Amino acid sequence: MDSVMKSFLRAVLSVGFGLSLLIPAFAFSDVGSHGWALQDLTLRTGPGAAYEVSGEVAENSAIRVLRCQVNWCLVDNGPDRGWTSRERVGFGKTPEGPLFSIQPDYPAGGPGSVCFYEGRNFTGASLCAKSGQVFTDLKLYGYDNRFLSVEINGNVSAAACRDRGFQSYCERIIESQPVLHQYLARNLSSIRVY
Repeated sequence: MDSVMKSFLRAVLSVGFGLSLLIPAFAFSDVGSHGWALQDLTLRTGPGAAYEVSGEVAENSAIRVLRCQVNWCLVDNGPDRGWTSRERVGFGKTPEGPLFSIQPDYPAGGPGSVCFYEGRNFTGASLCAKSGQVFTDLKLYGYDNRFLSVEINGNVSAAACRDRGFQSYCERIIESQPVLHQYLARNLSSIRVY
């Protein structure tokens, strides 16, 4: 009987220890899109001002945007998770404002093409497009979240975004990249070629 009790206790402690190792993994969500708090964020328990305040996130803090609903986004910054106003959330590499600000040095109008490849260093299956082509949802073409590199040929550039409809994190690509930025590698869902 004593050995049965020791075995049971050992099993319970092993399971408890295993679960305790998982707790840090849930501290900051790996899902969602990388984003920034453009201003101090007030987090709420639901999508709207009528919900209770559940926390705060300081301006310029890195966050994960788990989903957005109309004018509210569910965000996570590690210790706090909650809903906040969408207009206070940025999706760029840094918290410095909109990604698509006017920059006259962007190549556009062709001639040329942009080719996205499934492998690194421009290898594997590809999708090529010319100036003016738009793919608002790559899933419709069987290419959602598949690309790892991009090759620019000629006087063109591309807007590439993590989510369909040019939402979430976006980047203006003006030169070939043997490996896409970490936020877009195998996370690309919409493309517009300029």
